Amino acid sequence: MVKDDKKTQRDGKAGKSGGKPGKQSGKRIDRALKQAEDRIGMIEESETVAERLANAAKSSELLSAVWSLPPAQRLMFHHGIRVQDVSGDSTPGFDGDKFDGERFIDLSSSEIARYQRLMYANGVKGSPRRLLIVLQGMDASGKGGIVRHVFRQGDPMGIHYHGFGKPTAEELEHGFLWRVERELPDPGWIAVFDRSHYEDIVMPHVYGTYPEDVWRGRYDLINAFEHDLAASGCAIIKIFLVVSREEQKRHFLSRLEDPTKYWKFDVSDLDARERWDDYLNAWQEVFEKTSTAAAPWYLVPADNRWYSRAVVSELLRTTLKNMNMTWPPLEANVDPAEARRRLAGA
Repeated sequence: MVKDDKKTQRDGKAGKSGGKPGKQSGKRIDRALKQAEDRIGMIEESETVAERLANAAKSSELLSAVWSLPPAQRLMFHHGIRVQDVSGDSTPGFDGDKFDGERFIDLSSSEIARYQRLMYANGVKGSPRRLLIVLQGMDASGKGGIVRHVFRQGDPMGIHYHGFGKPTAEELEHGFLWRVERELPDPGWIAVFDRSHYEDIVMPHVYGTYPEDVWRGRYDLINAFEHDLAASGCAIIKIFLVVSREEQKRHFLSRLEDPTKYWKFDVSDLDARERWDDYLNAWQEVFEKTSTAAAPWYLVPADNRWYSRAVVSELLRTTLKNMNMTWPPLEANVDPAEARRRLAGA
């Protein structure tokens, strides 16, 4: 796409409130993305592993520069924040438009794939590093789309996705964390949970399917579980996608109007919608009880799907980068010269 075509496409994109980003913020984002793209191009040209890792780290820093305030800082839950007050159609910390967001996601996903391969290689060699991403949100908040877009360049070998639904008869025979522990990431892997163990608090809270002392007792169990998980080398990113009632309604109607989306629609979604406030009150308590230093919650506005995907991409990439991993060396018993000699004669 030539430069003029890019400008035309940008001018046709709406910003977060239907307008266009300011000239200064647009120039800043363009500059940061162009610099990041140039630096990414230098990675494979690097002569040493150290140079390659340094260029990767610098490209990640340049990508983070598109944010006026880092999502890890701006969107982390703190006591006093109410999920009901989070505007689903806002784009806090990002002054660009959809075009900027999509461009950011494309570049960021390439670096996520790079760090993912690095973590996988370390896992093969015995590192306990791994990552768990928990995606929660009201129905039609975009959980599935995030997985497809953020990991668009990822390697399936090393990514484990699992969606949690209503517990099966077998699962009900065990403690509520039993089915979660079975899906945790192996060393070097990324696991993505579409819904999670938190459903085992929210659902009985809203519908009274368990005595209050039972589901309230799960807060401490979850905190201890996540604390131990983090201490063992597993980073945890917990995300709640905040979608507005109006945006949810729009998505529900689109599912009813498009035969290819019928499979997504379920009458139970409407039942949950009728208890909107009950759900948000239950989730508010979850955030207050389980947002910890080891496993904080992030409340991410999700009406603009490009924005929520960009946020998750930023959180994921910076988490992997901050693991400060390097490529594993050859095993001590491997003589490169001898290996080359044998290959030459093979």
